[in-house]
Amino acid sequence: MKQHHHGAGVHAHDPYELGAAGMPYSTQAEYLPIPAEAMGSLFLPDRLKKGYHVEEIRDGVYYVTSGAYDAMFVRTGGGVVVVDAPPLLGENMLLAIKEVTDEPVTHFIYSHWHTDHIGAAGIFGPKVKYIAHEKTRELLARWPDPRWPVPTETFANDSTLDVNGVKLELSYKGQNHCEGNIFIYAPKQKVLAAIDIISPGWSAFKHCDASENIRGWVEAHDQILEYDFTAVVSGHVNRWGTREDAIASREYTNDIVTFSREALAQVSYQELVERIGFSNVWVLWENYFNEMTNYVTKKTLEKVSSNGQIWAQRLAGADVMTKYHAYSILEALRLEWGVMSKLESDVTLNARAQMG
Repeated sequence: MKQHHHGAGVHAHDPYELGAAGMPYSTQAEYLPIPAEAMGSLFLPDRLKKGYHVEEIRDGVYYVTSGAYDAMFVRTGGGVVVVDAPPLLGENMLLAIKEVTDEPVTHFIYSHWHTDHIGAAGIFGPKVKYIAHEKTRELLARWPDPRWPVPTETFANDSTLDVNGVKLELSYKGQNHCEGNIFIYAPKQKVLAAIDIISPGWSAFKHCDASENIRGWVEAHDQILEYDFTAVVSGHVNRWGTREDAIASREYTNDIVTFSREALAQVSYQELVERIGFSNVWVLWENYFNEMTNYVTKKTLEKVSSNGQIWAQRLAGADVMTKYHAYSILEALRLEWGVMSKLESDVTLNARAQMG
């Protein structure tokens, strides 16, 4: 594994002169190169020329990507159903649909409320039926904006949309990436849309894709694999995924959870206390969490995964993002699973001993 020395030494890049108070910078040379197979549609001639790539996954279900954000639409013979409209695609969504069908867009499904995925929903106009989970409607109505119309139809747990005999099953299994984030499944075509959980061929973006409920996000990997699918549209980054991609993402995530549990139970704090002291307790906690995060990151990146590759070879960007996932999962284990760190456990035991 390459050695990284972020923010250290006389040549550290620090344009804001923040020192330890700022975030460190890195360079491409400090990480493994991205495998060619992870590039997906990024360098395809049509995407480079048009700014988007569209392809039929199966039987009228289409994948469209900007090269970083992706969405899905379904041709039914009685109108087009669109799932998400990222601003990075914008009006290219209209061009992608027009490229393959003359059918009008009749329905729009919000996967969730985050505007990086649905911020161009308004381009389809007021005649379209906008469908979402009731939590998504609540959040979009709280901060209304014509760029993302408030949903006109909602559901609480499960719903089936049937357009001209083409069915999409909508399911809410609880908060994961955010409240209201749903699964959209085309059973006939065996295509699933599950946004901001996995990133096919890649590690997810920082902090478990900036998820609000990390325990729910981890669980969603299992929920994805409960579906009988052969293709999954994930929202990022530049290709649709396979069942093997979902399995790899779950294995990677579970490794981080396992090593995070180890770190909380085993990583010592005594040396940090002696070296740093208590005068600024946040400095102590920063270093303690950094120690545990580095433990998890090293364990994860050095582990040989089930296919014989280390994670930075198997998932593009894993050597960049694992440290962020490790921190988020460590904190979630404390807050959402109820797992105490060694420091907290020792303090609790000492307090009990003094009381009794």
